[in-house]
Amino acid sequence: MKFSKKLRNWSIGIGIPVVVGIVFFTVLNDTTENFPVSKYYGYDTAVPLKDSVYTVRHTDNFEEISITYHSIHDKKVTGLLSLPKNTTGPLPVVILMHGLGDHKAVDYVAFGNDLFLKNDYAVLRLDISDHGDRKSDVYDFDLTGKYKYWTRDVISQTVFDLRRAVDFIETRKELDANRIGYYGISLGGIIGTIFCGVENRVKVPIIALAGGQLNLLYEEQALSQDAKDFVSVIEPLNFVKSIAPRPFLMLNAKNDEIIPPLMSKLLFNKAEAPKDIIWYDAKHRDAPLETIYGDGLNWFNKHL
Repeated sequence: MKFSKKLRNWSIGIGIPVVVGIVFFTVLNDTTENFPVSKYYGYDTAVPLKDSVYTVRHTDNFEEISITYHSIHDKKVTGLLSLPKNTTGPLPVVILMHGLGDHKAVDYVAFGNDLFLKNDYAVLRLDISDHGDRKSDVYDFDLTGKYKYWTRDVISQTVFDLRRAVDFIETRKELDANRIGYYGISLGGIIGTIFCGVENRVKVPIIALAGGQLNLLYEEQALSQDAKDFVSVIEPLNFVKSIAPRPFLMLNAKNDEIIPPLMSKLLFNKAEAPKDIIWYDAKHRDAPLETIYGDGLNWFNKHL
């Protein structure tokens, strides 16, 4: 998997304070509950999607469609919808999301797209806010630096975009809106935990190479209420409980240098059953694609 320089810089900020965070495990795991964070992602469903679709590839086995639609805050979302052929009835659909600094067609996402397609799943891939075809100005992705509000908005806006993606799915007769799965990688997994926590139309969430407790980024200020409040609307730990009773799967690397295993364990411990976690003897960037997607496919085949 390829990741941007920004992601490598962000990982440095995560890695050091996590060691300190182990000492304060029980305190740090007590996240802010006074602020009704789930209410933050409410939106007006009557806002028009203004969607546009056109075919970009057509083969004997699949059709690939370029899509755009309008999200909350009048943001234009760009994506690709892949439809397998030679299958009948409305198709179950997997929303597949990339990591920081990448885009909807990056190689490791294209790999998952092809695997799910071969197994008769439609696949919807979107660009995260300010990524891919949506990129505007380039800022450092950093929750503790001078672009921290921009960084928080990238995450929260994408949650709104994903909710609107479900609205889009419901308009397509070839897609089964009652069988929606989610597979998010790295930043796509962090965002996806929030999204699946507030969006119960997603039936089967899979979160890969991600974790929780973002206030660990604040080092000596990690325990402060200001730090917790700032990340509250994008803190996966504040949303993961709401995924139950839907079957929740986490896929993580034992030697992850980007998302330390402690953060993944905190997120899994906060989740409620039914849930499972699979660990790979790998780092963040060399997690085995065949295995990590294969395990996800098995989970979808069982539950979706």
